[in-house]
Amino acid sequence: MDKNFFITTPIYYPSGNPHMGHAYSSIIADVIARFKRLDGYNVEFLTGTDEHGLKIQRAAEEKGLDPKKFCDELSKTFRNLSKTLNLSNTDFIRTTEDRHIKSVQNLWKILEKKNQIYLSKYSGWYSVSDEAFYSEDEIKEENGVNISTISGSKVEWVEEESYFFKLSEWENKLLKFYEENPKFILPDTRRNEVLSFVKSGLKDLSVSRKSFSWGIKVPSNKDHVIYVWLDALTNYISALNYPNTEDKLYKSYWPANLHLIGKDILRFHAVYWPAFLMAANIPLPKRVYGHGWILSGDEKMSKSKGNILDPLEIIDKYGLDPLRYYLLKEVSFGNDGNISKDKLENCINSDLANNYGNLCQRILSFAEKNCSSEVPIHEFNNDDLTILNSMNDLNKIRSFID
Repeated sequence: MDKNFFITTPIYYPSGNPHMGHAYSSIIADVIARFKRLDGYNVEFLTGTDEHGLKIQRAAEEKGLDPKKFCDELSKTFRNLSKTLNLSNTDFIRTTEDRHIKSVQNLWKILEKKNQIYLSKYSGWYSVSDEAFYSEDEIKEENGVNISTISGSKVEWVEEESYFFKLSEWENKLLKFYEENPKFILPDTRRNEVLSFVKSGLKDLSVSRKSFSWGIKVPSNKDHVIYVWLDALTNYISALNYPNTEDKLYKSYWPANLHLIGKDILRFHAVYWPAFLMAANIPLPKRVYGHGWILSGDEKMSKSKGNILDPLEIIDKYGLDPLRYYLLKEVSFGNDGNISKDKLENCINSDLANNYGNLCQRILSFAEKNCSSEVPIHEFNNDDLTILNSMNDLNKIRSFID
């Protein structure tokens, strides 16, 4: 039995400080990683920061900083958040690292060699906020501004020379793969979204930009930088020392068992990423899970809307474990979750202080009155683990992972 398990969070885009959505993704991944270790697995747990693209370049320019220096400061904030959240991640990758740049350029060369990339001209709608291209039927005008109906972000009309990936050639192969691997995309609502998108017809994808310079250079044409998502998605294998496929990390942990992501980046992970890998003849990950958004009121938390709950402020006031417990309890896995400070306080008072606190107080009082001063040391054996695994909550986690 394969006892290795590779789990990844999305790598976070450090154009601003971390928010509760980042904390939520990381905490879920950490819970799964810890569970798998308890179940006897060797776990590789990856998180990190995605540091290229026009959005980063503009944010750095607004602050009068070099993009790399700007990323150095913000990436450190996300790395510190991992420590503050007590994550058990085994690696933290940055897309500005040499190991990553080497992997991305190698993947590009393979795609080019296999005639999967060609030079043409791009004209269409582009969201700087999402670093994503949108088709005409995914755009609407609102208050005189063109926005994406998918994310609600502002889009700009772009016309420039660009390299394209032959995504259209992989439409039928992707549909066949989804059919043969029905649990590749979860939950089922996300799988249905992807199937609908792919069945509607795939167009070749622009995979380079020429109008800005902050990114990994196209190996054969230094006037272009590689599209930020082709760059970012490659982190999952660059962290395992790809292109050295004989490396122990790569051989032990690829393909990944689980890419855990927010539902807003599902298309990149469930359509573009598998197509890139198929085209390069690299094994595909085993599962992509798109969890819901963390909402404030009825809206997704975002910097632009000014409705962000700062996880660091919450932890400073209430503590880490109450926040971890609250997010896992309050947000039904896979669905959106509406959280607030009032609900957090109610959860702490009701579940933790009253229920759990009262249980601990009764047990400790009983032990003090009726037991000796020595606390017996118990080592878990297979029978104990069998009992624990029969618990309902653990079975829910196990059924999801397996």
